[in-house]
Amino acid sequence: MPNKPRHRPNFPQKGGQMGMVQQLQKLQEQLAQTQEQLAQETVNYSAGGRAIEVVMTGDQHCQSVKIDPELLKDSDVEMLQDLVLTAINGALEASRALASERLG
Repeated sequence: MPNKPRHRPNFPQKGGQMGMVQQLQKLQEQLAQTQEQLAQETVNYSAGGRAIEVVMTGDQHCQSVKIDPELLKDSDVEMLQDLVLTAINGALEASRALASERLG
């Protein structure tokens, strides 16, 4: 019976595996660096004609909420709550878009 050539699985050689590990480490470093940069970048979002302004970092931490004092004179608590909610959600959405853009 003649010897049949054996099929060898196409596994990467040891050098190839080391290259893959190095690539993975490089990607992890790039990801960590991008995440650090996102923590420093901010997005601004306003609602109610700039009556409420929210500043959010690229890693979704709210830095500030500013409320125009004129808005408080009307004493419409429900409107104020709605505007704050709208501004925070808008800032979160803008922050997620920034992160998506940076992270690819």
